[in-house]
Amino acid sequence: MIKIYGDLKSGNCLKIKYLCDHLRIPYQWTVIDITAGATRTPQFLALNPAGQVPVIELEQGVTLAQSNAILLYLAENTPLLPESRLARANVNQWLFWEQYSHEPYIAVCRFHMLYEGRDSGERDAWRVERGERALDLMERHSRDAEWLAGGTFTIADISLLAYSRLAHEGGFDLKPRPAIRSWIARCEHELGLAPAGPVLDNPAAK
Repeated sequence: MIKIYGDLKSGNCLKIKYLCDHLRIPYQWTVIDITAGATRTPQFLALNPAGQVPVIELEQGVTLAQSNAILLYLAENTPLLPESRLARANVNQWLFWEQYSHEPYIAVCRFHMLYEGRDSGERDAWRVERGERALDLMERHSRDAEWLAGGTFTIADISLLAYSRLAHEGGFDLKPRPAIRSWIARCEHELGLAPAGPVLDNPAAK
């Protein structure tokens, strides 16, 4: 059984929970409250010197951090990670994009509103603009593709789902993006998740 150290409010941590639940990987979850400084304790820094969640412990003393690296490790030899070289590269393309062009804007705006209590008008304008740009790219892609990386559900979808389905908590409006909302609904169906927000119940909602 693996041990997972994470905060269930964090999309990066939820990625790992979604994957483990979907693949029925047994795990023990240890709650790490990032707002209480739990990632800065000597005990946690011994697990991950970067002071970030999630972290998984595979065996005594063997740990792995960075959410997308964890997804790649746990999805090995499963349908969620393709076997062919090009298909894997396509998955990795989305994983890298998520951490560079999506998470720093969607997730951070959500952090400012959810954790720090800011309203949408107090968000950094440049961060909002880049978050909107990321969602627009996903909307265009999802108009013609059922899944992000090829024709099947993969860890690319799980990685992007975590913060995309919670984008409204960061002040981003998914109502004018029906292709994203349909993709989110498909992902939630695959993972057995209830809709994250009322607008997601109906991809045709206006």
